[in-house]
Amino acid sequence: MKQTPCEFMMWHGIPVIRREIARSIIENFHLNQKETAKKLGVTPAAISQYLSGKRGKLQVENKEILAEIRYSAKKIIEEGETSIVTETCRICKIMRQKGILQFTCDACETEDTE
Repeated sequence: MKQTPCEFMMWHGIPVIRREIARSIIENFHLNQKETAKKLGVTPAAISQYLSGKRGKLQVENKEILAEIRYSAKKIIEEGETSIVTETCRICKIMRQKGILQFTCDACETEDTE
């Protein structure tokens, strides 16, 4: 069975976004993995896997996206978990628009780039 766009994002996109936000929080706000996990609502083991490359393997090199991720990390630090979903969705949408996370849906024969 082929993946739907949502499944693709769940397995490939969201881990990349979480990894980059976690990395930004650790590097720019000097939180440790445990504190970062608490801010993101995930386990410290998940943060460890993001940082070691076991989750979220796609590399993000686009400077605009990285700047947006730093902005999202700052909002999550300031506003707490109420902003996690909003910021994750915002980054996902930007990455899809830029063609960084693109998926062609075989079922509807369209490209997911909204």
